[in-house]
Amino acid sequence: MSKTVIRGAQVLGGEPQDVLIDGETIIQVGTGLSADGAEVVEAGGKVLLPGLVDLHTHLREPGREDSETVLTGTRAAASGGYTAVFAMANTFPVADTAGVVEQVWRLGKEHGYCDVRPVGAVTVGLDGQKLAELGAMHESAAGVTVFSDDGKCVHDAVIMRRALEYVKAFDGVVAQHAQEPRLTEGAQMNEGVVSAELGLGGWPAVAEESIIARDVLLAEHVGSRVHICHLSTAGSVEIVRWAKSRGIRVTAEVTPHHLLLTDELVRSYNPVYKVNPPLRTERDVLALREALADGTIDIVATTTPAPHEDKDCEWAAAAMGMVGLETALSVVQETMVDTGLLDWAGVAERMSHAPARIGRAEGHGRPVSAGEPANLTLVDTAYRGSVDPAGFASRSRNTPYEGRELPGRVTHTWLRGKATLVDGKLT
Repeated sequence: MSKTVIRGAQVLGGEPQDVLIDGETIIQVGTGLSADGAEVVEAGGKVLLPGLVDLHTHLREPGREDSETVLTGTRAAASGGYTAVFAMANTFPVADTAGVVEQVWRLGKEHGYCDVRPVGAVTVGLDGQKLAELGAMHESAAGVTVFSDDGKCVHDAVIMRRALEYVKAFDGVVAQHAQEPRLTEGAQMNEGVVSAELGLGGWPAVAEESIIARDVLLAEHVGSRVHICHLSTAGSVEIVRWAKSRGIRVTAEVTPHHLLLTDELVRSYNPVYKVNPPLRTERDVLALREALADGTIDIVATTTPAPHEDKDCEWAAAAMGMVGLETALSVVQETMVDTGLLDWAGVAERMSHAPARIGRAEGHGRPVSAGEPANLTLVDTAYRGSVDPAGFASRSRNTPYEGRELPGRVTHTWLRGKATLVDGKLT
């Protein structure tokens, strides 16, 4: 069993400490630590966090290996400081059976860069008509706890109610892609001043907010857990805040790009800025940051990779999505830490502890303390550099940050004591 001493790291941004890892476990946290034969990682000036957890990852395998695979996606995750990801169900075939979710789970175990927790589809084929095999997926080797038709909304209220009732039996959660389909037919970007000036079909905020309002009421009625994917509007924030004040069991996520970018960027007609839900206004961005800071929004989660040919075309024909695993922490540092809205302990809560709790990811999101699994991320917070997608581990390059200077760089990632990233390079 190998030993590692992480020397002088600022644990959660606090005072410098040493962390001793023996095998898969943190043995001791303190100062002046050493161990015979231990590898020493000099971490002075760097911040040590629990391994990050992404509740909303698209690995695309099986079926869309042109945009991502379990191997490339988990390598990207390790590069970004993640030790666990939840893989969305919109694969081909759809992850709506025990067989498909077990295939994805086994691929993650084989590759070993981070733990892969498959997300099961809510409905068969993501068609919104018939509940998928929720119980069988939960009882499978993959142990599915999160269910979502992400990419599509569970728009039928009866189906949504039945799903909430079903998962309540084993403390599962339904993660809703909040998009009322009729209100977004032909939509190309956020509905507002910019869409009117550009003549592009508008995506109204109410298309998201109306589904969230309905689903928090359904969750209250059933007494089950509902999670809101990629919340993007100020109005959605107010609905979730109201629901939490009533004790409704709702959690919500925001993407890094919705914390930073606005619909003004669409004026360039660059398809890299086309995403679902769309980039919103500056007012929405500021409301999302405030909500993440005060806990109304629980977590940060990423979104969709897309191959070059799906983005290298005119706006109307382009696919929606933005790759995010390798830049998420940097964007959170810029928008939340460097602005004073969160400290690093707050980042750990929103990017590790809370997503692990919501998804019931055992062994992840744990404190950096003795006796805990050595799932860890070391960050050089003083670093600043331009984003170069050519260096991404992801198979896709559809980042909106190309050439943009962002702070922070993950230098090391450990999964149960095994280094998956060393000095910024994958092992």
